[in-house]
Amino acid sequence: MALDVSALSNFNNEVAGELLVKSVYGGSTMEYITVKEGVKYQEPINLMEVDLYIQNGTCVSTPSGSLTYTQRNITVCPRTSFDGICLKDMDKKYLGIAALEPGSYNETFAMASAYSNLLVNQFQKANDQFLWQQVSGSASTFGGTCESDGLKVIISGSTAGVVTAGTGDYTLANLETMLAALSSDVADREDLTFFMSISGFRSLISNIRSQNNFWFDPTSIVNRPGLLEVGMPFQNAKIVGTVGLQGSGRIVLGPAKQIVAGTDLMSDFSEFQLWYDINTDQLKHRISTKLGVNVAFPEYWVSNDVA
Repeated sequence: MALDVSALSNFNNEVAGELLVKSVYGGSTMEYITVKEGVKYQEPINLMEVDLYIQNGTCVSTPSGSLTYTQRNITVCPRTSFDGICLKDMDKKYLGIAALEPGSYNETFAMASAYSNLLVNQFQKANDQFLWQQVSGSASTFGGTCESDGLKVIISGSTAGVVTAGTGDYTLANLETMLAALSSDVADREDLTFFMSISGFRSLISNIRSQNNFWFDPTSIVNRPGLLEVGMPFQNAKIVGTVGLQGSGRIVLGPAKQIVAGTDLMSDFSEFQLWYDINTDQLKHRISTKLGVNVAFPEYWVSNDVA
């Protein structure tokens, strides 16, 4: 007697399978810059400059010099992520066993912690991309349409004062060219920082190693969520690769603390609402923040202006 199993589906032990969640970079440019809380819509960055004039000290009677106050505005954009998932959709799948509690009232999601972590992680990545790549009036997947420009627009030849220098090469020689173009007024600051993409940072490290620079210690590279960092050799500057410049060849240099990000409340970036809505029989989440950015003194920044 022949065995006929053609009517049966091939076995797949899905219940025994491990569920892997897709992780992404968190993005942390804000740890390098200045953050201003309490911004509901728009607030100024108040700037003070002194033009000191030194004259002959004999019988001085004419005041000379000036004290000037100016402002650069930060406009924050309200940004929200809102979604709902019907947990009953899992009943027919193996996830119904792995993720849901017994019973037909599916108000508890066993994977809520992993789900929550992914939501926050992806929102943080979108925040970093927003800080760098948002264009005022243009819709984007990481910020929607708003009135604020990101740092890629602000730190470029389109902003008065920004110095354009360097190329798209990820080499120490190119970074040194940009460093030479930096204003001497900020040459001794401790927060001088090169910002570039993660892939650009890796290309730079590869170029350094291929040139047999045996003084370079690979263990000096700091790896944090969304960021790679290393000290600029023989200079008082850091090199940072950020997910915010993902897909861009832009390299910028300047005093990081002179970048000011405005927001309503810092805790909004990590806290959010996750609840079961009995009216729609869905597990819903909402993440709401406000975010905007500007640079205090553009004349102290250098950009290679590569797209």
